[in-house]
Amino acid sequence: MLLHTCCGPCASACVPRLREEGHEVTMFYSNSNIDSSEEFEKRLAGARRLAEADAVELVADGYDHGDWLKNVAAGLEDAPERGERCAGCFRYNLARTAAYAAAHGYDAFATSLTVSPHKVSRVIFEASADKRFLKADFKKRDGFRTSLERSAELGLYRQDYCGCEFSRPRNGGVRMRAEQKRGEK
Repeated sequence: MLLHTCCGPCASACVPRLREEGHEVTMFYSNSNIDSSEEFEKRLAGARRLAEADAVELVADGYDHGDWLKNVAAGLEDAPERGERCAGCFRYNLARTAAYAAAHGYDAFATSLTVSPHKVSRVIFEASADKRFLKADFKKRDGFRTSLERSAELGLYRQDYCGCEFSRPRNGGVRMRAEQKRGEK
């Protein structure tokens, strides 16, 4: 099982669950959507720490934010969070994961993206028509709570935005909009 890994905290709930189901897991860190190489490296360090703690292999995909901007975000810079840009991002990352899985003989792949309460699993599932894609909703069975607990135990860096510059809280990302709805500044 190849697990597309967006970050260590999210994958921290997914790896044990996949193992419970009998899968041998390899983490595939693929995140060209992340807006800076520094942020990419911080999240990669967390994924490495988790891979070491869980004794699983970690493969890091190349980082090319320019390619992501061109192929996903171009023309969608003002799209709202959870809109078409996000769906395109899911397609981009899952296509890269599917290609790696096919090239390296993996029977199946899944994504840690579904552990987040900020992501709509149905939209993620629609992002890949590949028959090897396991449509696992990791937020079920307290997946998000588990990710919070495990990432705290392991000392993993938890970011406050998805990764692209358009999802940063100062740019109208999820957390900022939630605070505005509650009347906070």
